[in-house]
Amino acid sequence: MITINPEKRNLSILWIANFLVGASMTMIMPFLSLYIETFGNYSDAYVQRWSGFVFGITFVTAFLFSPIWGRIGDKYGYKPILIITGSGIATSLFLMGFMDSVIELFILRFIMGAVTGFIPTSLSLIAAQTPKQRVGQVLGTLQTGSVTGNLFGPLIGGVMADRFGFEYTFTLTSLAIYIATALVIFGVKEVKKEKNKTVEKEYTRKDVVAFIFHKRTLLAIMLTSTLVQLATFSVQPLLALYVNKLAHTENVAFLAGLAFSATGFGNLLATRSWGKLGDRIGYEKVIMYLLIFSGITFIPQGLVQNLWIFILFRFLFGAAVGGIIPCMTAYIRNVAPLAIQGELQGYNVSFRFLGNIFGPMLGGLISGYIGISSVFFFTSLILFTTFAFLYWSVKQDKRQTEEKTLQTVTK
Repeated sequence: MITINPEKRNLSILWIANFLVGASMTMIMPFLSLYIETFGNYSDAYVQRWSGFVFGITFVTAFLFSPIWGRIGDKYGYKPILIITGSGIATSLFLMGFMDSVIELFILRFIMGAVTGFIPTSLSLIAAQTPKQRVGQVLGTLQTGSVTGNLFGPLIGGVMADRFGFEYTFTLTSLAIYIATALVIFGVKEVKKEKNKTVEKEYTRKDVVAFIFHKRTLLAIMLTSTLVQLATFSVQPLLALYVNKLAHTENVAFLAGLAFSATGFGNLLATRSWGKLGDRIGYEKVIMYLLIFSGITFIPQGLVQNLWIFILFRFLFGAAVGGIIPCMTAYIRNVAPLAIQGELQGYNVSFRFLGNIFGPMLGGLISGYIGISSVFFFTSLILFTTFAFLYWSVKQDKRQTEEKTLQTVTK
């Protein structure tokens, strides 16, 4: 009888689970605004405004709860958190099909944000069980599961909504996440690392925050999470309008979806390779390279006059940005004490959600005053500035370490 070691089995099961969760969470994106229209005879402005509120409120609650789930995971293990968040997301999506007003949907999405942590928690579980020297490659592999789900989710969701209606689509979507949760319950065996109680100290929440602020590069990595998401989400809501400007066709929805998916395909193809490179040369170095690469790809996106060239650069951007999250998670895995890894990963996720919240607002403001093309240039500037800040932080930490070493030698 062939036996699979727990680490490989966990990776395989969580890849499938992340695919189902990633697909399910994006299935509702194509028709969220259409679903709001069914609640009453509303103006376009009202629907657009509340679509933004309903979409964004989830990230606000998730921002607040991510460190809490991380702290609980450090104490009791990540598997219980996966079960709680998976069940919570599935139940929330199931109930969405029975909402009668925008306010009810808004409140439910607000509550749903408290349990939106399945994919980040799965990254923490796999990071904790993986040897440091290859954690980047393994996390890159795991991320391809959620990326693949994100790619196919909107397409599947659109087809299901047209064929079965909104209520049944929510029901089927929740069923997929219940299946993912069942896979975790019966298939995942958490490999808990024994803590050396004579060495490991107990960290309060204040200690964890102090740890982040005393590690200049770690704080810079977390701020990078915010700024990368800010850059990415500032453009996404404007893609359909920009594609319409370039293409002048009736198939705007399809072509906008293609431009969106191009980023995902680039992400899918490159993420594992970036993680593997980070294992070899250092995760912070790879993140800096990818920030420069990402910033460069945004400049021609604001200049192009041809849709297919635009889609090509969206693909290249996806190939670059796809390595940043696995390398960040791997970096935290390497520098954080075992007792607080989950909580630190939770703070990193919270920083990421900040970008999700403010990115669309920033993009809308800039495009409203200066035009859509200017958003791409401003986004490029954000990424270059982020690179400069991270580079400075790494250099400062390196110099500080060298000074401490020199002081130790001279004593």
